Amino acid sequence: MNDWPDDGGYGRGPANPQPEGPRRMSHVQRPQVPQQPPRYDQGYNPSFTQAQGAGYDSGYNTGQVYGGAQGDGGNRGGVPPQYTPRGPGGSGTGPAPDWRKRIKVGSIVLVVGVLAWGIGTYAWASSQMRNEVDLSKVIERPSEGDCTTYLIVGSDSREGMSAEEKKKLHTGSAEGKRTDSMMILAACSSGNTMVSLPRDSWVTIPNFVGSESGKAFPARGGAKLNAAYAMDGPELLVRTVEYNTGLRIDHYAEIGFAGFANIVDALGGVELNIEKGFKDKKSGADFQAGTQTLNGEQALAFVRTRYAFAESDLARTKNQQKFLSALANQAATPGTILNPFALYPTLGAGLDTLIVDKDMSLYDLGKMFFAMKGISGGDGRSMNMPIAGAAPQGSLKWDMPKVKQLVEQIRNDEKVTVESNR
Repeated sequence: MNDWPDDGGYGRGPANPQPEGPRRMSHVQRPQVPQQPPRYDQGYNPSFTQAQGAGYDSGYNTGQVYGGAQGDGGNRGGVPPQYTPRGPGGSGTGPAPDWRKRIKVGSIVLVVGVLAWGIGTYAWASSQMRNEVDLSKVIERPSEGDCTTYLIVGSDSREGMSAEEKKKLHTGSAEGKRTDSMMILAACSSGNTMVSLPRDSWVTIPNFVGSESGKAFPARGGAKLNAAYAMDGPELLVRTVEYNTGLRIDHYAEIGFAGFANIVDALGGVELNIEKGFKDKKSGADFQAGTQTLNGEQALAFVRTRYAFAESDLARTKNQQKFLSALANQAATPGTILNPFALYPTLGAGLDTLIVDKDMSLYDLGKMFFAMKGISGGDGRSMNMPIAGAAPQGSLKWDMPKVKQLVEQIRNDEKVTVESNR
């Protein structure tokens, strides 16, 4: 249908010379488009709303985008400025990863894991300790001093050793156990001191009550120090040391042949500088001078040798001090403590053969090792108990004036100035 008048030919105007009056044009209405919820990801511009006219086609359904309001900073797509597309191609739906938060959470998980490992290791190691010595049975004890004192004993116990191991380690097959070495370790703020007690020291064994039998025994005159252990074990040994020195012993630690050798092997050996070579058929020692790494068998031979030296017992105690300091220096390191592949074998090799007093914790044991390590690092000193000369039965008599001075310095946490004369 054509609503315009016939002009009688294109471009020539109407045939009637008079102007034509107004005529009503037919209204053309476009089809209504169903209203849909706005979607920000398809170019919806909130500046256009239904209030601008019902039925208005904004181009929403065709993807047509109308320019934003003036001053929108070039926001041509009509996307609200507070929305920032994420993900591949800028069309994702989630926020960007918060790496700082992830690192923080990861750090917390790591710390919790380390703490759990540490607590678990401490609990396991504590359960392996043999807290068998009851120092409450020791009678007539000296008063406590300002330092923490340990009586460290190496016994010739062959407990748990096979015949082949006894032969390999040159231990023999004697029944029971005796003290092979004894030393007092004083951990003090003024400096640590390690004092070896020759097992041939001539001492008085005081009256005591049997730790197992409960039977009272009278005081015994002069005897060698290692006889006290043979008579009634650790409790009488502690009682004898306290009686003859006047120094109170806070903790007791004892290890046998097998445990000692196993610890050394678990550490991969211990490096030691041997100043002068020596041999001893009885202990199996055969050393050249110089720095070398000793395995368990060699280490046991080194600390047990006595017949290769003129002053057998005193020379042996010096070797024992030297080796124990080197052992502690290597064991008490971050490379051993923080490495589970080194820590667990070391603890497992020694704790089940280490006998300690009932009040000694794993923490106390650690303090003992670090005190020994301090001595090897120059924080303290090691010495023999001052000796005055020979005594009956080939024993050694203590220099009591020096012993009393040494004990007073330890009790009062003073720097030790006493010199050993052997």
